[in-house]
Amino acid sequence: MFKSVEELILICERDQKAIADIMIEQEMEVSGLSREAVMAKMEQNLVVMERAVEKGLNGVSSPTGLTGMDAVKIRKYIESGKSLSGDLVLNAVSKAVATNEVNAAMGLICATPTAGSAGVVPGVLFGIKDKLNPSREDMVRFLFTTGAFGFVVANNASISGAAGGCQAEVGSAAAMAAAAVVEMAGGSPRMSANAFSICLKNMLGLVCDPVAGLVEVPCVKRNAAGASNAIISADMALAGVESRIPTDEVIEAMYKIGQTMPSALRETGRGGLAGTKTGQEMKARIFGTK
Repeated sequence: MFKSVEELILICERDQKAIADIMIEQEMEVSGLSREAVMAKMEQNLVVMERAVEKGLNGVSSPTGLTGMDAVKIRKYIESGKSLSGDLVLNAVSKAVATNEVNAAMGLICATPTAGSAGVVPGVLFGIKDKLNPSREDMVRFLFTTGAFGFVVANNASISGAAGGCQAEVGSAAAMAAAAVVEMAGGSPRMSANAFSICLKNMLGLVCDPVAGLVEVPCVKRNAAGASNAIISADMALAGVESRIPTDEVIEAMYKIGQTMPSALRETGRGGLAGTKTGQEMKARIFGTK
């Protein structure tokens, strides 16, 4: 069992296997299930993601009214042909937003690695689908690759906004997705690690400051930023750009930053955007002034 990204990459290079295969084998060992059973369980997660994206793109709103219908706006904007960032990136963004809007609307999502960051991985996966034309098995393997990196982060740092800020949630999710995109696009395990590092470095220090303590503002839009960051980071790694700081050290840095982050900026809904005049007014409107 690997405990670090470097161990994971060395195993891949030694055995000439993809990251997804190493993660599948680890799941088989830990669970005692067959490869077919492990793949089937991950397929179920893929179905949940797929349905959430579809539901969000059709339009949903949260009970509070803080979020909703932005995925629909983005889809219409893409169709207008006026987008500046390109259809692929915006496609991923729209699906990331769609998923998180479903989460805010109390719908069923797959936490990757958390509910607050659940839009990034499916947004990226379904956003690049038309470009890379993956098979259904390829899409399931994509999720195992994200899981391999998430496994390391969860065991060596944190994936909790309360413990490490939004860098630990959306930051981790974006980096996980970036690594998986590289593998799906034919990049090496080492390139996947570089994509992960580049992506996570771009989100170090990101605070968790949900308005009214709800996973809506600014969470939904941060998933959009995470999805676009993942795709750009993947492209950089595929181009041969390397991270000067090793992946495991980037993860360690994130952990230490989270440890020094004030509690007001770690999911308490007291600091950052939650502490603004408008943020406080939203909280009072939803929960009253007590």
